Amino acid sequence: MSATNYVKKDTFEKMKEELHLMKSVDRPAASKAIAEAREKGDLKENAEYDAAKEAQGMLEAKIKYLEGVIATARILDETNIDTSKVSILTKVSLTNMGTKKKVTYQIVSEKEADLKLGKISVTSPIGKSLLGKVIGDVVDVIVPAGTLKFKVEDITI
Repeated sequence: MSATNYVKKDTFEKMKEELHLMKSVDRPAASKAIAEAREKGDLKENAEYDAAKEAQGMLEAKIKYLEGVIATARILDETNIDTSKVSILTKVSLTNMGTKKKVTYQIVSEKEADLKLGKISVTSPIGKSLLGKVIGDVVDVIVPAGTLKFKVEDITI
């Protein structure tokens, strides 16, 4: 995982807390579950042991992934964001040129993306297409359903 992960400070702190919890609580619990299952006899026919080992493997994969995200994280400060063009953490007001519907999205990292809250990932088709655009630009966004045209109406924080 070599890509930079842009996150806000509160998201970075939440990731560190989540990693600490996995290492200090979940990992010992997984080890204990394996030990308890091992005590129940023949490991070849012990479904509980297999399930505990699988759960431990998934936990270790999550820990490794989160360590990678944290190691490549770059904390963004909202006070230093340039609103003359679309960049990560900016809020972009758009008009769908086909439907004339207005929408506002905040461009965020993959970790913070939540469409219900109007937060789209910088790596999504819309997010990628909007980066670097200025007010008045018309953007063609290729999505699975076809091509959408959006006009950038406003850029704020």
